[in-house]
Amino acid sequence: MQTLLLSASDPKTAATAANLIMNGELVAIPTETVYGLGANGLNEAAVAKIFEAKGRPQDNPLILHICGAEQIELFCHHIPQKAYDLAEKFWPGPLTMVLPARDCVPKRTTGGLDTVAVRCPDSAVTREIIRLSGVPLAAPSANISGKPSTTTAEHVLHDHDGKIAAVVDGGSCRVGVESTIVDLTDERPRLLRPGGITPEQLMEVLGDLVVDKAVTAQIDKDEVVKAPGMKYRHYAPSEPVVIVSGSREKAAAYIRSHFEPGDRVLCFEEELPLYEGCDPLSYGMEADVNTLSAGLFAALRELDDPSIHQVYARCPVGGGVAYAVQNRLKKAAAFHIVDAEEEV
Repeated sequence: MQTLLLSASDPKTAATAANLIMNGELVAIPTETVYGLGANGLNEAAVAKIFEAKGRPQDNPLILHICGAEQIELFCHHIPQKAYDLAEKFWPGPLTMVLPARDCVPKRTTGGLDTVAVRCPDSAVTREIIRLSGVPLAAPSANISGKPSTTTAEHVLHDHDGKIAAVVDGGSCRVGVESTIVDLTDERPRLLRPGGITPEQLMEVLGDLVVDKAVTAQIDKDEVVKAPGMKYRHYAPSEPVVIVSGSREKAAAYIRSHFEPGDRVLCFEEELPLYEGCDPLSYGMEADVNTLSAGLFAALRELDDPSIHQVYARCPVGGGVAYAVQNRLKKAAAFHIVDAEEEV
């Protein structure tokens, strides 16, 4: 199969992509978070192609991408007012809501559950593709399952060239980490995955928020989960990743004392001088966490190299967007964290 590379700025692109979607093909779509591997979310055969292309576990639910809040009731029922309040505040944008699914949504899309995750992406071309195709797009991140997510069209082609029908090139993703996911099917709203919409922002609308244990720790492989990215090791290069916490100086001392040929260091731009001779790679500035969010997956993909033995990573602290970056790095490291304050 020849994979078409379509420009988001070409006025013909949305119609071309929509036609491919309606014919059951896979099309990689740009969003503000990461690139998604899109298919007709109501077509089980098309959705099955997503799992095959990604090597994705069958019990890992997919997110339905829709045009706006007016479409929620087409695919969900028993929708609380809080869902519309969140949509008014944050859509289009990097927020996904888990709600009870209507029968029209296949179990293959929901991972066998009675709930479905929905969001409205902040990408004009992607919303137009959804509108023209007349169906919601099931679209997980367009990477090989478990590997770092795709934030450019080039990343998608690296993983799927010749395996999918097309890639819509919308440039680099602005947010750079997957959407925030909040479950609204229980009495209390529950954060299932942090992202570009922060817990603090959610609290302003919801007034209450429980943080699921999958956000802060690895959960058992047999547990049933309601959203992507909760159960399996994600976002990871092929080699082990170790997060080293603590002050800049003590973290650098620990890493230097354990560093061996073939290792790499993933750090903040401000810390590069501390790791001279250790082949450091910066993924953004600690002083501007948005650069860390935008640069994380590109850096992890660069580090996905079988010649590398181990990666020592520095992780931001605090809330807001930093919370999402922490989550992704901890998932990549399988929650292997060393506190340099105690070790040095």
